[in-house]
Amino acid sequence: MRTGTYKESYSQLTALTDNPAVWLWACALIGALVVVPSIANAYVLSLASTVCITALGVLGLNLLSGVAGQISLGHAAFLLIGAYAHAILMTDYGVNGFASILVSGFIAALVSLVVGIPSLRLKGLYLAITTLAFTFIAQHVVLYAEDITRGSAGMSVVPLDLLGFEFASEQRFFYVALGFLVLFVLITLNLMRTRIGRAWLALRDHDIAARAMGINLTRYKLLAFMVSAFYGGVAGALIAAHTRYVNVDTFGVLVSIEALAMIIVGGLGRTHGAILGAALIVLLPEVLRVAFAVLGSDVQALMADRIYEIRGMMYGVVILLFLRLEPEGLAGIWRKSKRFWTQWPLSQ
Repeated sequence: MRTGTYKESYSQLTALTDNPAVWLWACALIGALVVVPSIANAYVLSLASTVCITALGVLGLNLLSGVAGQISLGHAAFLLIGAYAHAILMTDYGVNGFASILVSGFIAALVSLVVGIPSLRLKGLYLAITTLAFTFIAQHVVLYAEDITRGSAGMSVVPLDLLGFEFASEQRFFYVALGFLVLFVLITLNLMRTRIGRAWLALRDHDIAARAMGINLTRYKLLAFMVSAFYGGVAGALIAAHTRYVNVDTFGVLVSIEALAMIIVGGLGRTHGAILGAALIVLLPEVLRVAFAVLGSDVQALMADRIYEIRGMMYGVVILLFLRLEPEGLAGIWRKSKRFWTQWPLSQ
């Protein structure tokens, strides 16, 4: 019987997986997602693209907060910077869309040093408040720099194109969002196998012991901020490319709180947990809408009038349920389910 824990060589310890079934199921999942545009309407594809983009951004926050242990409430600021950088580069300077997305990520990574360097000696609640303040600073900078960002009026964004081939439709853009998500998932999984990933885990578990082992805390904290901001900047650029319009109100503090909720619900420090958590939180309003539609028109009218209050309340309920019943999140449920069926019928 396969236990999944016995390794015979160092290469097996550092491999993404030594189980061919994992690769088979991963390829099957990607193959199924590739054919979604041929069977789904524009609304479903828009939701699917939103899930992919959100999951990409949450992966970055998961590296910072879930893996490196640096609690941040400023992830919305990096999304904001990435979105506006992409809009300005494409609209004002005519930079190629895909190059602009990556450049936007690098810009967000550089700006992250503004909050990363002063926060080197902070941890816990103090770090969270500092990153929260950075979000407000970024929003006000965008509002006051009207000559560059158009201020509160926002900016329109031209559609992505590659060699004259536009990705304006939902069907085409879904492949862009899915491609970026798959790419960054592979980057994340490989990053966790390196010295950087192991140093972040040591930093999270016990920073004093990590320092005693020779890990440069300053370097790896700043690197965690920069990598997380890069993911956020790329996700923000994709949001701008998807909605074709950016406004400072889109990236409020609630976005950072929702992102933190996603990694808690999905499972802190787990790559697949970040994806599952993002999918659950993004699709939760749709699940509520369908559930209320079944209950009748009166309940639908109530939801229409109190949609934001009900959504916020459900976010809180979901987080509390997971913290109380399954602290490891959806990743923990997945792990336990997989172990049960792997050992069936000897499971207990």
